[in-house]
Amino acid sequence: SFLFGVALTIVGVGLITLFSASDQNLARVWSQLSNLALALVVMWIVANIPPQTIARAAVPLYALGVVLLVGVTLWGISVNGSRRWLNLGFGRFQPSELMKVAVPLMLAWYFQKFEGRINWKDFALAAVLIAVPVYLIKRQPDLGTSLLIAASGFYVLYLAGLSWKVIVGLGVAAAAAAPLVWPQLRDYQRERILTFLDPARDPLGAGYHSSQASIALGSGGVVGKGWLNGTQTHLDFLPARHTDSIFAVFAAEFGLIGNGVLLILYLLLIGRGMMITASASTLFTRLIAGAITLMFFTYAFVNMGMVSGILPVVGVPLPLVSYGGTALISLFIGLGILMSVQAHRKLVNN
Repeated sequence: SFLFGVALTIVGVGLITLFSASDQNLARVWSQLSNLALALVVMWIVANIPPQTIARAAVPLYALGVVLLVGVTLWGISVNGSRRWLNLGFGRFQPSELMKVAVPLMLAWYFQKFEGRINWKDFALAAVLIAVPVYLIKRQPDLGTSLLIAASGFYVLYLAGLSWKVIVGLGVAAAAAAPLVWPQLRDYQRERILTFLDPARDPLGAGYHSSQASIALGSGGVVGKGWLNGTQTHLDFLPARHTDSIFAVFAAEFGLIGNGVLLILYLLLIGRGMMITASASTLFTRLIAGAITLMFFTYAFVNMGMVSGILPVVGVPLPLVSYGGTALISLFIGLGILMSVQAHRKLVNN
């Protein structure tokens, strides 16, 4: 399908960029290809499951995700001061990636169950269903993923009919609560926000990631330095270049023109997702398709905004491009759900 073709093209861009970002490390590229193979199998399986069956998996999948997040808190593997992974023997698994799909799925199932009589109590319960995994993920600590999962849950609430008055009220309340949230943040999280507001505050410390990403982004100019020729990348100035900063690697080597092509690919992917959402046959399929599509938009926007300096550094990968197995699989599960919604639309109508 068109959706699959665009997604695969973006993955191809990611593999080309990963080869450069990893200093031509073929082992890392092969590792991502093996992740892709597994992700494609999972996507194909999900795409062939009817949405009604997917809906029945919402509650056990959400419950499993919460249990695994608790498991991370108790027995998780710590890497660079963050406890985000479980050791499965044959590899590591990041449960927070599972919640990217499980949270909107759970909420869509809930609102479908009470369709026709949804009231403020349902929205309040839905907020609790979002808050539990968000809190557990924030404690790891992984503020970026927790905020993005909160956003994916919010999209379901909005698509389910949450009033604009309530949304504005929540926004005002969140702004008013900022002084209370500030002491709860880790030192490095506070430093990242302060550095975002004043990039020159600590250019060799907290601001190093952001400043080097901006330098790499600007160094590409219009046409870029050419594949494998990014100076910030290959002189080892750019941190996290195969994960969070991979867009800076791409921008340095392919320039403004390459950025434009990548943006068009993302817009085609998101546009196709919105078309599937608009033609969905049931409340459940409309909510889950819309939330997954907007999730792709949010992840791409936050990563690109983080690299270009218009958003704080929060550690969010570029969807389908950044290196990472669990993230790739969760994104392809999302694509599989979109394909399932589209493929079974006529069956539902009939």
